[in-house]
Amino acid sequence: MTKRPTIADVARRAGVSKGSVSFALNGRPGLAQATVDKILAAADELGWRPSNRARSLSISKAFALGLVITRDPAVLSSDPFFPAFIAGVESVLSTQGQALVLQVVADGSEADGYQRLAQDARVDGVFLSDLRHDDPRIELLVELGLPAVTLNRPDGESPFPAVTLDDRPGTRAVVEHLVELGHTRIAHVAGQPAFVHATARSTAFVEALAAAGLEPVAVENGDFTAAGGIEATRRLLALPQPPTAIVYANDRMAIAGLGAAQAAGLTVPDDLSIAGFDDSELAEYVHPGLTTVRADPFRFGETAARTLNRVVDGETDVPDVELPPAELVVRRSTAAPPA
Repeated sequence: MTKRPTIADVARRAGVSKGSVSFALNGRPGLAQATVDKILAAADELGWRPSNRARSLSISKAFALGLVITRDPAVLSSDPFFPAFIAGVESVLSTQGQALVLQVVADGSEADGYQRLAQDARVDGVFLSDLRHDDPRIELLVELGLPAVTLNRPDGESPFPAVTLDDRPGTRAVVEHLVELGHTRIAHVAGQPAFVHATARSTAFVEALAAAGLEPVAVENGDFTAAGGIEATRRLLALPQPPTAIVYANDRMAIAGLGAAQAAGLTVPDDLSIAGFDDSELAEYVHPGLTTVRADPFRFGETAARTLNRVVDGETDVPDVELPPAELVVRRSTAAPPA
């Protein structure tokens, strides 16, 4: 096994003391630029890379960021948002010598997860996802002294910067698309009402219908899962006057609802139009291809990681970041209503 080069090896190659190497590699003042250049060149020639453990001990940093998710681990891999979001985060951390500490916890255990991360000093900051109304986790993170970035804006006060993606234009565009096709009986399968983003999508749906002079056939609360999408679809199809179009709060529920409609003997889109949200990988390949709203969770993760690193590095007044709003992607799961 090849021995990993050390600071002593770099010092010998550059012909300087180990102290000078430490100063140069940690960006501390006091060395002539020519000496710094010589040390950096020697380190590069040897392929020297800093030990995260040594770095963390020397400057009291963990070189890791944390993410606590309340999900069933068995279904997390099929979640339309988090795998791509995590990939975006890792695309930044991997270039900075940082790690992502992921905790998947049971419902009601999130506070314990953040407390463990803070008490063990395992992370330098955290991403706060799935914002709730009057989210108590914001005050908890302030008490724990954990720097954070919120994924979208909370509906209460927050000292943390937010990285936001406005869901509402995409939701309005779906409704306008269905109205233009001639639909007047449109229903919505919403996400969990405790989540700020689920409420935002539901509100945008109702407001877009109202702008067209319509009211929703029904708004069914789902839970962003396939099972929730199936059950909500069955309830809607059992109505005395069922909808001719259903807008779902995510693609997973929409794809499951498409299957439920086909199992009930309906043809999509001839008998029922279906639209989702997320433009997940499967949306294009189900039959028929799913009309949906395209977000960009990879870019979301990338931007959130860069923003959180700015907070961790001690920058003051880090601003909120607005990502481009979600946009409509029309495929074959929507068409004019049956005559």
